[in-house]
Amino acid sequence: MLIPSIDLQNGRVVQLVRGEKLALESFDLDAWIARFSAFPVVQLIDLDAAMGVGQNDALVRKVAASLPVRVGGGVRTVARAQELLEAGAQAVIVGSSLFRDGRVDVDFAGRMAEAVGIDRVIGAVDAKGGQVAIHGWKTVLPLTAVEAVGALEPHCGGFLYTHVDREGMMQGTDMDAIRAVAAATMRRVTAAGGITTREEIDALDALGIDAVVGMAIYTGALAID
Repeated sequence: MLIPSIDLQNGRVVQLVRGEKLALESFDLDAWIARFSAFPVVQLIDLDAAMGVGQNDALVRKVAASLPVRVGGGVRTVARAQELLEAGAQAVIVGSSLFRDGRVDVDFAGRMAEAVGIDRVIGAVDAKGGQVAIHGWKTVLPLTAVEAVGALEPHCGGFLYTHVDREGMMQGTDMDAIRAVAAATMRRVTAAGGITTREEIDALDALGIDAVVGMAIYTGALAID
């Protein structure tokens, strides 16, 4: 399944290369809401909240009220997760807060799952250079994505795996890395990071893996209409 993404930063819809370089921006959020209205799931990420430099709550609430979204970015507490779900999100994407002192924070993951329901928790496991990357991909841990997924499986209803090295580069993704993560869990895996073509999306779908696509849609390289 193809899942389009909406990334928010400074009140704009943006696309970044590897989470750093601004490649595209749009102030017409309504147009993207309308364009993605036929999709069963849309991914919404508040990049400012993820990086701890602000938030775009008004825009998040607007999208969550208009589209079937799963929301991530700065979900550091159970209270924040509950707030997003009450705003209309179908699920929350939890990333950096699932890790502490270089390891999976199993206690926090368990509390989150118990509070909001395991089916509404998507664990974000992002990999940079083969290792888990947190805090807006700035901090790299001595932990692989496969190890992280295995430890988190009892507490997450699904996983979002982002291959940071390919994010926003329009050069295709790393299918081997994605397969390895999917093989480490019985939960549904969604892949992101460089997915550009319909062939990649179909190949992932054949493996039972969903595909988040951003840059390829926003640049028009991948037609979705």
